[in-house]
Amino acid sequence: MAYVGYISLFLALLASIYSAIAYVIGVTGGRRQALIDSARNGLLAATGLISISSIILIIAFLTHNFQIEYVANYSSKDTPFAYLISGLWAGNDGSLLLWAWILSVFAAIVVLQKRSVGNDLLPYASAIIMGTQTFFLILLLVVSNPFKELGFMPADGMGLNPLLENPGMVIHPPTLLAGYVGFTIPFAFAISALLNGRLGDEWIISIRKWMLVAWLFLGIGNVLGAWWAYVELGWGGFWAWDPVENAGFMPWLVATAFLHSIMMQRRRGMLKIWNMVLIILTFALSIFGTFLTRSGVLSSVHTFNDTNLGPFFLIFLILILFGSIGLLLYRREGLKSEAEMESLVSRESTFLLNNLLLVGAAFAIFLGTVFPVISEAVRGTKITVGAPFFNQVNGPIFLGVILLTGVCSLIGWRRASIKNLVRNFLWPLSGAIVVSLILIVAGVRHGYAIVAFFLCSFVLFTISYEWLRGTQARRRMRGDNYLKAFFGLIGANRPRYGGYIVHISMIFITVGVVGTTFFGTETDATIKPGETIEIGSYSLLYDKLDSYPTETREVVNATFIVSHNGKIVGELISEKYFDEDYQPVTEVAIRPTLLEDLYVILLGWDGYPEMPSKDENTAFKVLVNPLVNWIWIGGGVLLLGGLFVLWPDRQQLPVTREQSVGR
Repeated sequence: MAYVGYISLFLALLASIYSAIAYVIGVTGGRRQALIDSARNGLLAATGLISISSIILIIAFLTHNFQIEYVANYSSKDTPFAYLISGLWAGNDGSLLLWAWILSVFAAIVVLQKRSVGNDLLPYASAIIMGTQTFFLILLLVVSNPFKELGFMPADGMGLNPLLENPGMVIHPPTLLAGYVGFTIPFAFAISALLNGRLGDEWIISIRKWMLVAWLFLGIGNVLGAWWAYVELGWGGFWAWDPVENAGFMPWLVATAFLHSIMMQRRRGMLKIWNMVLIILTFALSIFGTFLTRSGVLSSVHTFNDTNLGPFFLIFLILILFGSIGLLLYRREGLKSEAEMESLVSRESTFLLNNLLLVGAAFAIFLGTVFPVISEAVRGTKITVGAPFFNQVNGPIFLGVILLTGVCSLIGWRRASIKNLVRNFLWPLSGAIVVSLILIVAGVRHGYAIVAFFLCSFVLFTISYEWLRGTQARRRMRGDNYLKAFFGLIGANRPRYGGYIVHISMIFITVGVVGTTFFGTETDATIKPGETIEIGSYSLLYDKLDSYPTETREVVNATFIVSHNGKIVGELISEKYFDEDYQPVTEVAIRPTLLEDLYVILLGWDGYPEMPSKDENTAFKVLVNPLVNWIWIGGGVLLLGGLFVLWPDRQQLPVTREQSVGR
């Protein structure tokens, strides 16, 4: 079985190399269609072969084929079914195979699509995709072979790290990887446009939905990762500015900037060079994130250990940057803007400032992430940049982005008149001021939080105002009732109103982050059963401490009777469990509501880590995290908004800039 999987990867490598070369020769040799068709068949064959390898590895997990070293390292006979499947991406070798498999599937979708635009770009784009796939297949065959066999058959495997036995393990890694991989497609079409010299809107039309798909996958992957850290790692937070967390956030920020700036190119023919730079940076940062996870240059709980992949990814990253930028400089004359910005008070200016802030945030995160490496190279001492740096630098930037989210919706293209500005801003600003005054009267005194809530309210009122105006106009034109006019409005322009839904998701996430950052409380206590912990409006009566064995672990749990404002509201049980091969794992107890989470962590007891008696002193950390669940709600709304934008229209013909002018 392992032999078949490895041979399939080898044949996929040959098919990918052939496809890439055949596409290039087919184009440069006068578009020999037979050769291009053959290259297409090679691409599809590679997809099938990589799929065979992936299925074989999954079957090896399901049948407990522990002679395959990777299966033995990441599963055991008592591993639950869902985590046997997720074993495919639990380690470095398998996750690289998943990277290659997702890319091959995306490539197949690209060549099988019936396009009305982008066909002239497809051969070069496919060659670039196959070149990228070739790189990953070489790594799988030479450095990180997931089908490497042991010289014996172990009786059982080592099992999965208990921290990975969480529903997040089933969803988060493949979602994040799909985001990383998805950016290959827009990058390939952008480089194809540079190679072909077809530098109009065609390449943007070709990649828009692919960019949205990758952006959505990566965004949801980041939110799922934050949720997983919150419920599983037992530290009370959701984002630690860890290098690997940052690696997933940076390309998402740059991709967000691109999705906004292409509107200016489509509408006004502006920012053509800038858009190319953003595409290149997005893909490069995706490869950089993969490099960070597998190089070992920075310490993180998320990285794979003992890999030799760092130099390979670094060389690949250098080739991407130098090759792409060199090609961009060569074609720069064909990327001149067709229009100039006519006024600072215009939608163009807000889009540009939005871009600068998003890219500035990505640069600040990049600098903070790599600073330990820079400091070690310059001074010989690795200086780690902590969360305070990232919060202090990026907090104001993100507030600026939120402000522009509201302002942009109310300002027209080209030039805005004073009369229109007053009319458009009056009600949203008034509503935001009222909300801020209510918060101040309610006792909110933190200035930064008040500013953040003011801006969030302003954006929500802005979107509501835009929806109300549009609904009223549609009702007057068509004579519909308000409900029918509302749904007809958003259905008639999904990109615009889907974007508004995404903006609402960002507001929900911001509210959650601000609430838990500025208003959270915590306390540490060491108590015995029968004693109480008081925190905020909660009273936690420590009821009992139990320990018991299962087939695979020793479990210790602490039970609390929880009262809120003097009324008993339920029971919370926080646990620690011990496996033979891993460090103790904490299972936190969480009582979630829309307003706040009560979060209880069992830290230890007298004689820890030995099993406790029932009446020992026990240490706990208890937190109240206000509004934190709005982060997860925001993630759900983000998914809804993204799917709404991506949902296919009945009319599939793309709209060119010439057709869009005047809309």
